[in-house]
Amino acid sequence: MASEDRNMGGPDRVPGSAQGNERLTYRAAGVDIDAGEALVEAIKPLARATRRAGVMGGLGGFGALFDPKAAGFRDPILVSTTDGVGTKLRVAIETGLHDTVGIDLVAMCVNDLVVQGADPLVFLDYFATGHLDVTQALAVIAGIAEGCRLAGCALVGGETAEMPGMYNGGDYDLAGFSVGAAERGTLLPRDVAPGDALLGLASSGLHSNGFSLVRRIVAASGLAWSAPAPFAPHQTLGQALMTPTRIYVRALLALHRAGLLKAAAHITGGGLPGNIPRALPDGVVATIDPSWPVPPVFRWLARTGGVQNDEMARVFNCGLGMVLVVSDADAADALLTQEGETVFRIGEIEAGEGAARIDFSPPRDWLA
Repeated sequence: MASEDRNMGGPDRVPGSAQGNERLTYRAAGVDIDAGEALVEAIKPLARATRRAGVMGGLGGFGALFDPKAAGFRDPILVSTTDGVGTKLRVAIETGLHDTVGIDLVAMCVNDLVVQGADPLVFLDYFATGHLDVTQALAVIAGIAEGCRLAGCALVGGETAEMPGMYNGGDYDLAGFSVGAAERGTLLPRDVAPGDALLGLASSGLHSNGFSLVRRIVAASGLAWSAPAPFAPHQTLGQALMTPTRIYVRALLALHRAGLLKAAAHITGGGLPGNIPRALPDGVVATIDPSWPVPPVFRWLARTGGVQNDEMARVFNCGLGMVLVVSDADAADALLTQEGETVFRIGEIEAGEGAARIDFSPPRDWLA
């Protein structure tokens, strides 16, 4: 599952030093192999709890094995993604709230898989830090395991790199890697045409985008992370902003398997205008009615930071974590609601010219 960084090398002693006879160790150089091994043992039951059909073997090998046929696939196309959590990690480090960034990490990868019609199969993580704090790392990786459970994919491996001098204090970084599969001929998008409906699925909040701007706005507000959140006073500001990214895998797979999903866009960096056209063919326009209820966190950010509507829509999800293209809106709405999603009908596909684009003109008081 994880191993210490062993690429630093170095002799047992330092020739020519003032203490040339002193024997050095990896621990003295800042890398604690014992702590890394303790973390590996603590992770094993978390990974076992995410096991799914197709996983071959356990943790500890040089690579993870997966058998798509054992998972029920006949002629699979593999789809792979990688992502990180971005500067939301800075908030986690400054607040000490490490238990949900792992969910964010998984979500950012598997939500990209499912919009292409792929079922996430396996996940691997990379956790890098200057000094391995086992308690901190275990909280992060427990979140990764929970994200895998929510997505129905197996946590099959990863790497924990302790690299003194590369990261300060309790700083760390995360990267995630996921592989999914879809039967040949079932990949999305497909058959998008004028007259199709656009559905938006509610986000859980900011998800994992725009935190460099969020942190600037928080600094300008003068509020501490421990202060009550102006938009959610039952939580601290840090807790509210750390709400993890929603994972949409089960609902979208159910919709796809029912033959009701034509295309989907994961609303991440780039917001609505940057992501919806990626799921559409040339010659169409996604006309969007800005009528869904925008969560208070976005209104607070816009007012406090003086951020204009077009910039908000380009940076943040503004309340929609997924936008779907369907032909039967009623049936799709009913199934998604049954799967626990909050669904908004936000527009339709119209005929256009040239590259796909969106038509989205929110009123001036949209985020007032």
